Amino acid sequence: MSSKKSIYSTADNSYNAAGELFGIIKFVDTFYDLMGEVPETKKIRDMHPDDLSVSRKKLAYFLSGWLGGPKIYSEHFGKINLPGAHRHLSIGSEERDAWLLCMQKAINKQPYDDSFKDYFIKQLRIPAERIRTVCST
Repeated sequence: MSSKKSIYSTADNSYNAAGELFGIIKFVDTFYDLMGEVPETKKIRDMHPDDLSVSRKKLAYFLSGWLGGPKIYSEHFGKINLPGAHRHLSIGSEERDAWLLCMQKAINKQPYDDSFKDYFIKQLRIPAERIRTVCST
């Protein structure tokens, strides 16, 4: 890994590269908008409520802390337990891949540096696979 890429794993560098909370909210809005538009993601969109306002807020607040910024998820929603929060869903490889496809498309639409785009999607694969492992059918 080059030193330019590894810098994102230090302190709040990823949070800053994502545009802090404003940029993360923009990214999350793009992600959920695409989820309703990309045919390959219909199945995962159907796992969400019609009103995505809480889902959007939860993901943005989670990403804030996960990317090294303020840990505001727990202030608003309590302890984070990704596998537990998704345990009621049937998430296999197809769903994981659809989620990651939508994430990649949303990342590509952001004004992020290319090295951060690459780093970010690689990091998102980790929780996606963890959730798939716990929730697979």
